[in-house]
Amino acid sequence: MGRAEGWGAAQTGRPPMHSPGRPGINQREAKVAFWNRIAEGFASEDAALACGVSQPLGPRWFREAGGMPPIKLAPHSGRYLSFAEREEIALLQVQDFGVREIALRLERSPSTISRELRRNAATRGGTLEYRATVAQWKAERAARRPKTSKLAENERLQTYVQARISGAVMSVSGKPLVGPEVPWKGRRHGRRADRRWGLCWSPEQISRRLQLDFPHDSSMRISHEAIYQALYVQGRGALRRELSACLRTGRALRVPRARTHQSGKAFLTPEVMISQRPAEVADRAVPGHWEGDLIIGLNSSAIGTLVERTTRFTMLLHLPPMAGHGLGARVKNGPALAGHGAEAVRDAIAAKIATLPDHLRKSLTWDQGAEMAQHAQIRIATGVEIYFCDPRSPWQRGTNENTNGLLRQYFPKGTDIGRYLERELDAVAATLNSRPRKTLDWKTPAEAFNKLLPSAQRNRVATTP
Repeated sequence: MGRAEGWGAAQTGRPPMHSPGRPGINQREAKVAFWNRIAEGFASEDAALACGVSQPLGPRWFREAGGMPPIKLAPHSGRYLSFAEREEIALLQVQDFGVREIALRLERSPSTISRELRRNAATRGGTLEYRATVAQWKAERAARRPKTSKLAENERLQTYVQARISGAVMSVSGKPLVGPEVPWKGRRHGRRADRRWGLCWSPEQISRRLQLDFPHDSSMRISHEAIYQALYVQGRGALRRELSACLRTGRALRVPRARTHQSGKAFLTPEVMISQRPAEVADRAVPGHWEGDLIIGLNSSAIGTLVERTTRFTMLLHLPPMAGHGLGARVKNGPALAGHGAEAVRDAIAAKIATLPDHLRKSLTWDQGAEMAQHAQIRIATGVEIYFCDPRSPWQRGTNENTNGLLRQYFPKGTDIGRYLERELDAVAATLNSRPRKTLDWKTPAEAFNKLLPSAQRNRVATTP
């Protein structure tokens, strides 16, 4: 026969706690280690492996918490019993040690041990049986102090915030415009895909505007961080998770700050960053240092540009589409058939640089585009040292950016630049190199570059007509 109703509560001194399943075993230490690794910029899978748990568990913890640590990351204070101490209590109790003896060995108060054995014991079998895993789970559940979010308590404030995030776009006549129909998939929108329309105010804009719209109503106040938590943290309620699609980034999960500072490019190492580039490159006194980039056109067409920093001499890379481009569906993780993948750019740079003498091929500075993933092979084939700019720092290769602007006169945005032959690109480069430049005392790049070549090669460089 089973115990009478209310027996467990009477024996333990607390209401029954419904189990969500198998209790987690000593997960607090693992979760603290996991979120510390996340704060350092680790991926979820790597952070899970680093703290000794299975790899699939990391993304699950990250998604459930909305990308935000759900626990305090401070080390254990020692005020409360730890899981290791609960294991010791269980072992000593099995050996028939009394409460005072256990307390003496753990250097705890006897009342602490007595209360622990009574309140956190397992009751499912109809008897009080102390198990460390169940006791740890019960203690963690009892320690929670859930607080209702401000948006859940204040319906007027919730309506205001939600309307500024996902409110309808209005036409000039005052009628709502629906915009594209984009279903919520629980993840960030894809590249070159429709996005949901809305007023799309940022949480900070909403928080600051409340002070202007309700200057004398203190109940209409909320921080931008509270809005973010209402959107991203499960269990906070108030705002639906799909409203995160109306934020500027459209992220379904928050991204730790440390990750935003990472380049995310596996082919980059500290040795090839621009901070390691020799100082002689910056003052333009020594020739042979180049800057490069791609000009993108319609239908994924592209042209590569190489500009010598001292003379402003320009060379263009012919990057025609590869066989099979535009025919059928694109193969996932297959080669870049548009013509400006890593292999195509590698071969084009190597072929063009090979025409230069050794003293004019010292270094090449590029942005962090994936087309330079095979930069090591380029360095081996040409002997050119390759360096990469910092993320979102086009001014670090300003000569190339300025030249690309000049080239847009011949290759405007939105046009198919893959239709031009290599001889046509060479003609445009020769034309640009024949323009006098103020920075060269009105000499042309071709004239300045021609002086740097051996006499046997000078007739191969285009000069001013």
